Amino acid sequence: MRAWIDQQILYIHPEDVPSYQKQGSIVRNNYFWALHSIADRAYRDQPWQFADIVWVAVCRMLSSFEAAGYLAHSELVLEFSPESEIPPELRPVSTYS
Repeated sequence: MRAWIDQQILYIHPEDVPSYQKQGSIVRNNYFWALHSIADRAYRDQPWQFADIVWVAVCRMLSSFEAAGYLAHSELVLEFSPESEIPPELRPVSTYS
């Protein structure tokens, strides 16, 4: 998921956030609601925002869904631009694009 940080807020690109599908898989919908529940802002067609206070929770949640193996790796990794600094709290679930 393409991500960036601005003023201690983690943003996830709106095209990369999980989507809720009424007839979709239970795992995918649980992932949507879990991530949605800790977001500060999670509006359709806008970047989802996460304050630095929940970054540890974001990391733990992405790691847990990764370990389950039901979702694609690309859906569970935060991709930052090469010139970005990745905070320690997010390093285990982050990479550079």
